[in-house]
Amino acid sequence: MIVAAGQFVVTPDWRSNASTCVSLMAQAADRQAALLVLPEALLARDDGDPHLSVKSAQALDGEFLALLRAESRKNRLTTVLTIHVPSSAGRAINTLVALREGEIIARYAKLHLYDAFNMLESEKVDAGSVVAPLIEVGGMKVGLMTCYDLRFPELALALALQGAEMLVLPAAWVRGPLKEHHWATLLAARALDTTCYLVAAGECGNRNIGQSRIVDPQGVTIAAAGEGPQLICAEAPADRLSQTRAKLPVLRNRRFAPPRLR
Repeated sequence: MIVAAGQFVVTPDWRSNASTCVSLMAQAADRQAALLVLPEALLARDDGDPHLSVKSAQALDGEFLALLRAESRKNRLTTVLTIHVPSSAGRAINTLVALREGEIIARYAKLHLYDAFNMLESEKVDAGSVVAPLIEVGGMKVGLMTCYDLRFPELALALALQGAEMLVLPAAWVRGPLKEHHWATLLAARALDTTCYLVAAGECGNRNIGQSRIVDPQGVTIAAAGEGPQLICAEAPADRLSQTRAKLPVLRNRRFAPPRLR
């Protein structure tokens, strides 16, 4: 099947951001993609206000997702993204949603909050506690992750041991010394750890790196974006997955018990 990742600069205006998401969804559908991954925290962003996305939080039945769900009804494209959903006064949950045919078919509350590199996501965001169930797209089982989750191999491995053949990762990877290197290295590592395809979309702009990537089960980048707005697509054939797992059976060769995640 064809998979896609779209990146853009998230603005302070949620209506503008919704319009961009709708445009990327239409473009991905035109390219016959079965799956589109968009970046993390798409409601609103402002370089001068790190908490704007939380302040702009909307319910899952709010206006932002209503616009995306309307576009989703036009085809069978599965679209994955995250938005902040209100949890309590001044706080929110960084919530991944998967849309298909106008419906939310899965959701996931980000497990690992970005309390690193002098940032503190947990100051305004509540962490999830449950690994999301797999979804099926184009005959492949897909596991759901969000941004900082990439640094925790046990989550990717837990999803692979449940049967995931592809992992998706909406992200807003913050710029900084060696951060681009970490991004590329970790994407390849998680693909190799699990022998899964990995489709990662990164928000771009002054603060975040963009650099969306589609990586195959042998850690090979088969499509990559630069720093600016872009839609990338790649074929993700099932036989590449089966051939890789036949000659590199790391999931069967494991000697340790599966990681136990709540």
